[in-house]
Amino acid sequence: MTQNTPLSPLSACFPRPLHHLQDVTHRVLSAAQLRARGVSAAQTSAQCLPGGPWQHLLPGVYLLHPGPPSGQERLHGALLYAGRPPVSSRRTAPEAADAGFGEAMVTGQAALALHGFATVPDLGALHRVDVLVPRTRRLRSTRYVEVVRATAALPVPVRLAGVPVAPVERALADAVAGLGDAEDVSRLLTEAVRAGHSEPAAVVRELSAAKLLGRPAVVGAVEALLAAGRAVAEERLYAMVREHGLPEPLWNVELRLPGGPELGGVDAYWPDLAVAVELDTRAPRSGAPEEGRRGGNRGAGRAEDPQWSAYAARRDRLERLGVTVVHLTPRKLREAMDQQATVVRTALMAADDREPAAYLVVLPR
Repeated sequence: MTQNTPLSPLSACFPRPLHHLQDVTHRVLSAAQLRARGVSAAQTSAQCLPGGPWQHLLPGVYLLHPGPPSGQERLHGALLYAGRPPVSSRRTAPEAADAGFGEAMVTGQAALALHGFATVPDLGALHRVDVLVPRTRRLRSTRYVEVVRATAALPVPVRLAGVPVAPVERALADAVAGLGDAEDVSRLLTEAVRAGHSEPAAVVRELSAAKLLGRPAVVGAVEALLAAGRAVAEERLYAMVREHGLPEPLWNVELRLPGGPELGGVDAYWPDLAVAVELDTRAPRSGAPEEGRRGGNRGAGRAEDPQWSAYAARRDRLERLGVTVVHLTPRKLREAMDQQATVVRTALMAADDREPAAYLVVLPR
């Protein structure tokens, strides 16, 4: 047999044959995984000769068929390339055959495709795959793989299609960083909210952490994102009232004392019961702690926020006048609508046990 004659990948190269080559994890393997299966470097090189059955997909990564790689194969190969251990650790310890992806995870548009975004191309049509790695990794971008280094701790990945994927907010920030067209940015951010992938506050917070909010292509898109976020939150609030049989309120009204100053607007108001609901759709401040993500005194962080201070002052004024104000966030409405409906129902039922509220004038907002 000459060197140019293709070898059978099952019979000639693998002392312990693979179970099958239909799974992408067996169509794309790293050099370490091949060695663990008894395939020497020389045999691998022979298989990758022109006209051979294998291809050299990326440095240290091989495609075990001659045709063009599929989108999933390119994705898997990118993770194997980015997840291989650093050279220093390879010298001190043997490389595990199935170490696989290490801490690497898919991010950017490829991650958004896996999250189900309709405004990004599918995996097979993407020209590049962004892979997020720890900031200490010394790894170069190559071919279709773009290496993205985390500036802080890596986010916790989610598992989609069998691979680690960055959370939506981080994937969005990395995708936006590579876009210069305002319409493209706006489409991505708006879909994130309208399709229920994330909340505006979380998206804006991640864009702020990535120092992207000042970009011309992002400024207008964030305004559209916040507007879309409020519209979605209002739709969820309407749905909560309908689906849980709550009495119909007056929607989106201004409250004021007769002949007195304005007391502010609320999203829903039951005048006979003096109960109001307000949605918190504020844009987060740069550096503001995310609700529920960090410990510490959350009230102290809010006290420094002018928007929160104004809201708290308005709420105090209304409550001194006998109005119960229920504060809901879009995230709570999305993740725990039943619980939020119970909170509102409890406030409505407790109205008879309270002192009568002051008479207020109600105006459309």
